[in-house]
Amino acid sequence: MNPMNWHAIYPEVLLLVLTCVIALVDLFVTDPRRTLTYLLTLGSLVALGALQLGSIGDPTTVYAMQGMVVSDPLGNVLEFFATVATFVSLVYARPYAAERGMLKGELFTLSLFSLLGIMLLISASNFLTIYLGLELMSLSLYALVALRRDHAGSTEAAMKYFVLGALASGFLLYGLSMMYGATGSLDIPTVFQRLGAGDMSDEVLVFGIVFVVAGLAFKLAAVPFHMWVPDVYQGAPTAVTLLISGAPQLAGFAMAIRLLVDGMFGLAVQWQQMLIVLAVASLVIGNLAAIAQTNLKRMLAYSTIGQMGFMLLGLSCGVVAGNTASAGNAYSSAMFYAVTYVLTTLGTFGMVALLARAGFEAEEIDDLKGLNQRSPWYAAMMAIFMFSLAGIPPTVGFYAKLAVLQALVATSVPLHLGLAVVAVLLSLVAAFYYLRVIKVMYFDEASDRAPIASSGEARVLMSVNGLAVLAFGILPGGLMTLCANAIRDALAR
Repeated sequence: MNPMNWHAIYPEVLLLVLTCVIALVDLFVTDPRRTLTYLLTLGSLVALGALQLGSIGDPTTVYAMQGMVVSDPLGNVLEFFATVATFVSLVYARPYAAERGMLKGELFTLSLFSLLGIMLLISASNFLTIYLGLELMSLSLYALVALRRDHAGSTEAAMKYFVLGALASGFLLYGLSMMYGATGSLDIPTVFQRLGAGDMSDEVLVFGIVFVVAGLAFKLAAVPFHMWVPDVYQGAPTAVTLLISGAPQLAGFAMAIRLLVDGMFGLAVQWQQMLIVLAVASLVIGNLAAIAQTNLKRMLAYSTIGQMGFMLLGLSCGVVAGNTASAGNAYSSAMFYAVTYVLTTLGTFGMVALLARAGFEAEEIDDLKGLNQRSPWYAAMMAIFMFSLAGIPPTVGFYAKLAVLQALVATSVPLHLGLAVVAVLLSLVAAFYYLRVIKVMYFDEASDRAPIASSGEARVLMSVNGLAVLAFGILPGGLMTLCANAIRDALAR
């Protein structure tokens, strides 16, 4: 066996090389719209996505770089969707960034470096690789939030994000160090084996799990580690909010699978209890706080907290009384939820970016008044996204919620049945603030009748995005099967 196996990390190597090339080429670009840099970036993402797409369906699992990274079906699927999310985000972001003096090479190179960190996280098989990917992703996002240096709100949001992010990284690193102290290994498969032996100090392991889950909860925007989300989503330029709300959510899910399932599955009883508390708190706080918001980006931030709580429910019911029979169903439902949520949230923030113009931020819910009168097609797309987030058929959000609820009910455990009831009730609460947006678009008189000007590629992509949310809702089987197969292969190792 080749201990380095460069073939397994070709996507990461390709992305790193292309990002460095783009950074160098941009030094000689004088066009204020950065057309060459933009086209090179999109071309790089298309090439990367094509390489990743060719790996989807390959059931083999390959370890590389002395076991530091792993190439497997789960990683292939998540990396592909992360690349697609970054591509979509940059297309939506370009017109917005151009009108605010943010269209610089840093926007593109930092976005690509953030994607590289996400890919490292997704393919990590070692605690050090996890931390390296996390910091590469996070530091790139911190800088992106502060990219609009003349805007006080963005600078404040970047400072909050950096300080709280550093604290959460410290939690995670401390938890990983305790797991290393208990097991004597940084390799995730070795940690799994030694935990299975059951001859280690329970106190050290439990403390380690607590800090690891705390670090994960921050990246997943779960209560009580959610404080940064509303301020950062609102304060960051909408172009950057797009990048934060999309692909990094897939990285958070992958980090949870790699650490908790691949590495610490033997402690599932302990960390499932913690995830249940985080999930319920996120559902309650996120959905109730969203009702009071008048700022659309802030409302969507609290919505994200509630949505991540729903996803955590899927991760919290994989092991029942030591029986792992329901693990594949539970984790695949959570994966399906994460992927479809990212698809939907890109459209919502993309719409906010498309409706904005020079000197005007379409960030308030009232800014959507009468959108149907100004652009019936855009109003229809936004309505699809809101219906999906609310979990109303035939959008994909309905089937995502149904998959998680089915995973909970299938365990036949009274606690999980109760959690399913709570989740349904809080989904009804969430429907209020999603449907309020639709009411404003269709039944209120337009207060702003300025024409909606957006680039051709952004309009086309918005239409594709909205129709994809609808299409995956009508025919969800293919994506569900893809997620189920990826999780099944991951659990089979």
